[in-house]
Amino acid sequence: MGRIIAVSNQKGGVGKSTTVVNLAAVFGHKGKKVLIVDFDPQGNTTTSYGIKKKSIRNTIYEVLMGECGVFEAVVATQFRGVSVIPTTQELSGAAVELVSMKDRARKLRERLLPAKEFYDYILIDCPPTLDMLTINALVAADSVIIPIQCEFLSLEGLVELNQTIDRVRKTWNKDLTIEGILFTMYVERYKVTGQIAAEVKKFFPKDVFKTVIPRNVALSEAPSFGSPALYYDPKSKGSKAYEELAKEIGRKNTKKKHN
Repeated sequence: MGRIIAVSNQKGGVGKSTTVVNLAAVFGHKGKKVLIVDFDPQGNTTTSYGIKKKSIRNTIYEVLMGECGVFEAVVATQFRGVSVIPTTQELSGAAVELVSMKDRARKLRERLLPAKEFYDYILIDCPPTLDMLTINALVAADSVIIPIQCEFLSLEGLVELNQTIDRVRKTWNKDLTIEGILFTMYVERYKVTGQIAAEVKKFFPKDVFKTVIPRNVALSEAPSFGSPALYYDPKSKGSKAYEELAKEIGRKNTKKKHN
């Protein structure tokens, strides 16, 4: 049985899609079967894997609405072990359509169940909102990675997201855990970086990843080549950081199994 990890933060531009794209690539490179669910209507993850939106037959929208099965929407990529369920702007209307549906918060969970048997990891790239799409992703997930930048407004967003996670636990998914809070675009020499990192660790002492993702040119450039950083520039600091993150997640989950 595979593990579903949502990558979520209602604040945009924090490295959410970058984390999904690059973490998936590392897991796949290590021999794991990985499925990315691009659940953000902007479709940055779809594009980052070189998938042309004009050539897409089925998307996560069709899966969510029950118009096709989960495996009918899977697109294989040229990168080892990684497949993607792509998205288009059409998904943005789903948040409204879901409101009138019965069991609306559990739709994604139901649709992904057959895939959970087949893949080792399913990574969901959530939209930068706290709407019904994000609720669906959190209800479907076993755990959530929260990427944040070390800036003052991030703390406020983190508290709001944590409240949403608590609400999801109480109402729909009691087993949802925080996989970890991930500092992205990390610049050690900035004074504010240390201050925000210290504040987050104070409020969430057990939830912060040891690995940090630096601000890195390769991570910024790779998507325009339709490639994860691991294949675009394997020796880059960004690529190495995501390799460390994958190891840390692996160690964490092994520890959980033995406890």
